[in-house]
Amino acid sequence: MASLLETKGVPLERQKFTWRDMVQQPISKLDDDAYTRVMVILMNGIEMEAMRFSHSFARMCPDRELQLHLAKVRRLEAHQQAMVNWLLGADHSTLETTIGYEQVAIDITAAVAQKEPDPYLAQVYRYGLLEDFDHMYRYSALMDRLEGKDANNILQSYTDILPGRPTVDEHRDPADELRRHYDRTQAQPLSKLHALTIMSAEQQTQNFYQNVGPTYADPVARQLYAEIAHIEEQHVTQYESIIDPNETWMEKWLLHEANEVYTYQSCVAQEPNARIKAIWERFLEYELGHLSYVAELFKQREKRDPMEILPQKLPEPITVASQRDFVRKVLAEEVDLRAKGADFVPKAQESQASREYREQLNSEGSPSETVAAGYKWTPGTELQRKAA
Repeated sequence: MASLLETKGVPLERQKFTWRDMVQQPISKLDDDAYTRVMVILMNGIEMEAMRFSHSFARMCPDRELQLHLAKVRRLEAHQQAMVNWLLGADHSTLETTIGYEQVAIDITAAVAQKEPDPYLAQVYRYGLLEDFDHMYRYSALMDRLEGKDANNILQSYTDILPGRPTVDEHRDPADELRRHYDRTQAQPLSKLHALTIMSAEQQTQNFYQNVGPTYADPVARQLYAEIAHIEEQHVTQYESIIDPNETWMEKWLLHEANEVYTYQSCVAQEPNARIKAIWERFLEYELGHLSYVAELFKQREKRDPMEILPQKLPEPITVASQRDFVRKVLAEEVDLRAKGADFVPKAQESQASREYREQLNSEGSPSETVAAGYKWTPGTELQRKAA
């Protein structure tokens, strides 16, 4: 790709949709590669964040003209979000989609952690990664018990099903959830894109769990979704806190558009399904159009060069692939780390505030411990084992 702003993409007025176009044939649960699903879930989160940010900006913006600019781009983001999210088919149970969400959280966060240029931010990602890894294990146990299914049918052997930092130990006092933010004047553009990517993914995961949790009849399932949804809220707090709050609203909008270009480019580079790749290619061109549009607004309103904020060229794509070896290494070396203020410390040095908060919250039992009691992942399903 040429210099980021030299490629103008498709102008807004040429970005058209119909309902039939928007709601396409979904991916296959078993025949498509697991990382096609990962990319669908990731890009749904990226699009949801684009709309969420735009609405927040509009609510704080007294300028009617700028509100209209936001609304024009946001409407197109809404069409894209629907087209992406509706690629998940009805053959996925809610739990199977949940397993897909956790595969995103594990493998995308692991990929970002390895490429992150700031050592502190890389540590933040590794810390959250081990918690999502444990969530995978707990939901896999729930799937085995409720549906008699092996989560590996969704994971396709790319991602391990093992305990991580125990979910029961992840609950922290809010004072131990805030991290140090990058400096907007010093941080590399890649660090800013990484932060937006992971925050977006975690926010959609929190929303998904809070929405689907009440749909279960099983009391342990209802409690487990409630418990892990609250950890995801902590994760959103952690990841949004690493973003410099001194960035202007226009600066943040520009970065959001750049991040959509970056993540769609990552999908284009690695998508094995030709039909889905064509969607990623189309939306990459659309997002280049959005970026060009917002860059012009940035020039007009901030009297600054957008390239003060943007990378000259997009970084190498996020690696959408198995991260098993890296995750195992982090698990072996860092599972006992705990958060204390903005720092990560040995388990024995955890704050008293977090200990007391967790003790009260778990005082009537822990759903994540209950669901995994006696569970150890083995190939095949519970129903097959009973029949054997």
